[in-house]
Amino acid sequence: MATLEDLGVSAAINIISAFAFLLAFAFLRIQPINDRVYFPKWYLMGSRRSPGRPRGRAVAKFVNTNFRTYLTFLIWMPQALRMSQAELIDHAGLDSAVYLRIYIVGLKIFLPLMVLAIVVLVPFNVSNGTLSFLSKDLVFSNIDKLSISNVQPRSQKSWAHIIMQYVFTFWTCYVLYNEYDNVAFMRLHFLASKHRRVDQFTVVVRNIPPASGHTISENVDQFFQTNHPDHYIGHQEAMAKDKLERASEPNLNIKAYLADAYLHPIFQSFEDDVEMGEVRVDKGQSSMTTPSMSELSSPSPPH
Repeated sequence: MATLEDLGVSAAINIISAFAFLLAFAFLRIQPINDRVYFPKWYLMGSRRSPGRPRGRAVAKFVNTNFRTYLTFLIWMPQALRMSQAELIDHAGLDSAVYLRIYIVGLKIFLPLMVLAIVVLVPFNVSNGTLSFLSKDLVFSNIDKLSISNVQPRSQKSWAHIIMQYVFTFWTCYVLYNEYDNVAFMRLHFLASKHRRVDQFTVVVRNIPPASGHTISENVDQFFQTNHPDHYIGHQEAMAKDKLERASEPNLNIKAYLADAYLHPIFQSFEDDVEMGEVRVDKGQSSMTTPSMSELSSPSPPH
């Protein structure tokens, strides 16, 4: 048996919990230590960098010490609600747009069902008065009079509940089907309109043979320009962090550490998409376990 007080307590617990989770999200979002967790896309795009640490304040690396930001840490909510769907996808990604549509789906499902239940089912249940004629030992509340328990067994009014069950099921499936169709279209449109990133395609190649008078980067550039002139765009050379730190130490042979460089040749495929290959120089590896440069002499670009 549920009373109005029970429903009020349950609603208060849910509302307070939701507000507490929202505050926790907004609080953790502005902390420097969580910056890469909440804004990974902006870091990948290069539009955001790690927040700097003020001198003499080591705690500022982990905790936001700017108290003004705590006064406006919920300002992003009205801005997000005012964004169009295209702006939201471009700003926060497709997942965020789909997540916000969950609330719209909930309103589309439950608002019409609530109206139907109040208009159709509640009058049938209240008008019967079965609970009032049962045993005096039966304890019930006013809310129970609104439920199907107030309908007499084998009553013709039970047909209203049976019919409304089919109506509720049909409406829920209909809304979910349409929403799934919209989300599928959004995903296909997002994938079709988004430029393919070169870092989504990587091939590892080892044992690049050295050539006298040329650096490894020059060898890679010359090789791909000779074998793949129509698809090769360029390459980017990087260095493993630990290797670079050791190479910067004094009294060390830097050539031995430069041999462990990473080379990223960039290709353009037949469909004018951009792909990336990764070439790693590691003289310590055997050529039997990894492909050599001579194995990449085919005229087609690697995939």
